[in-house]
Amino acid sequence: MSCDRVGNSLLAKFSTQGASDIGLHIPASIVFWLLKHLPVNQDPTLQPPPAPPEVTQQDWNNPNIPHALTLNCRELPGKLRMAFNLDREPNLVLVLDRGNVELMRQILALYSRELIDLDA
Repeated sequence: MSCDRVGNSLLAKFSTQGASDIGLHIPASIVFWLLKHLPVNQDPTLQPPPAPPEVTQQDWNNPNIPHALTLNCRELPGKLRMAFNLDREPNLVLVLDRGNVELMRQILALYSRELIDLDA
């Protein structure tokens, strides 16, 4: 993930199984909502996932990377289903295992210092 200069969005890249990486602009409002609602890992034996893909300047310059408008989450046994409504079709659904959820929670917490929380 990478934060924009203004502090109102993150650019995230997700690795997928059997497909290419997916880029997504996530507004700060969704980031702060996720931080309030993502479960914190309670399992000391949880294995970390592989390293995520790197976000580059080319990703920031790419006009084809969609912007998330809203997000619906559902917690499933050992997984989290995230359905992003995007500014273009098709919308994006990601299913993250517990290791990826914890990694995302930690990364979002780090970037939250650079983002503006308009609901605070």
